[in-house]
Amino acid sequence: MRDVVVIGAGLSGLSAAVYLLQAGREVDLITKGIGGIQLGQGTIDLYGYNPNRVNNPLGEIDKLSASHPYGKLGSKAVANSANWLKEQLGADLLVGSPDKNVFLPTSLGAWRPTCLPQPSMLAGTPADGKKYLIVGLRQLKDFYPQIVAENLEKAEIPGGGKVSARYIWIDIPVRHGEADTSGLNFARALDIEDFRARFCDLVKPHLKEGEVVGFPAVLGLKDHRVWKDIARRLVHEVFEIPLLPPSIPGMRINETLTQTVRDLGARYIIGSEVTGLSARDQRVESITINSAGSDTTIKANHFIYAGGGFESGSLRVDSYWNVTERAFDLPLLIPDGPLVHEDYWGPNQPLFEVGVQVDSQMRVLADTGAPLYQNLYAAGGLLAGATRWREKSGDGIAIASALRACETILGESNE
Repeated sequence: MRDVVVIGAGLSGLSAAVYLLQAGREVDLITKGIGGIQLGQGTIDLYGYNPNRVNNPLGEIDKLSASHPYGKLGSKAVANSANWLKEQLGADLLVGSPDKNVFLPTSLGAWRPTCLPQPSMLAGTPADGKKYLIVGLRQLKDFYPQIVAENLEKAEIPGGGKVSARYIWIDIPVRHGEADTSGLNFARALDIEDFRARFCDLVKPHLKEGEVVGFPAVLGLKDHRVWKDIARRLVHEVFEIPLLPPSIPGMRINETLTQTVRDLGARYIIGSEVTGLSARDQRVESITINSAGSDTTIKANHFIYAGGGFESGSLRVDSYWNVTERAFDLPLLIPDGPLVHEDYWGPNQPLFEVGVQVDSQMRVLADTGAPLYQNLYAAGGLLAGATRWREKSGDGIAIASALRACETILGESNE
């Protein structure tokens, strides 16, 4: 029997596994597939909009109601969990402070708030009069430097002021004769010093004094200091602009956390779908997983369910707007009335606030408001009460709820 089974390998599940393993617990991490970290920007968003841009996430978090996941966690727990993640990943992967959002360019030239960016992105933060050179790569689809530069020039920067921006294209095949490649291939190529040197030689002739140089976010995968070497060679500050998924900055975080889980000795079970549980006396005794067409039962003292929401299939909605939880058929908090309205840019869509209810210790609640099981916890995108994508709150909810569940488990174990 294991101490804890963690279900899900996204930011929430991996964080929970690392935290528990470092506390000396035996952990199984079970996942149907690779988690969703690489689908994001590779930054950590705590709270970005309410509904306008937020400068201090912690100050806004304390204003939220108890129905929001942050209302059960509080700003102190969010700050502590963000700082914990920074420590785990190190200064080559995350910088910033939980009490301050920074604003970074998107691949459409808009300004987005985030809390903990990667250091390779930080030179992109705006200031009145700042000059940008945006570099496009001829072989890379889905990044158009002209759009980025023109939109940056048009918009007022957060806090007031304007920037100037121009763009160039460079032509550097990753592999001989390849006219169209992926960001991943570029990132792997830029891990190699010789390719970086040729890459920089193509950019240098276009540079003007005082410009910061923006690249699509492909500046290395395994080597997290590629951007520093490029800045040294160009003698200019450089920054990365995240692209459409899959995200290279997201892959860096995902690979680092996944490797940490493996190095700490977790039993990492991928390709297995959780299909049910067995319980007695208000405690889950085991879960059932299906792998390669056969069922396996896994027993543990505690279970953390961090399988995500609609985007991962943990929550499902049918053509009659009936919403269900896939693995355990858990009770869900579902708002009254229509789940979707036609005013897309208006109030939040009720559908996205559907989820599992938890108490302040992250125990899953029954419809009565009492814990459904004493040892079943939920974390991350499965939780009810937040429109995470609109608030830019999903990463903070994921980490803080995962660590709260872990602290509850460790507190019980030490009693």
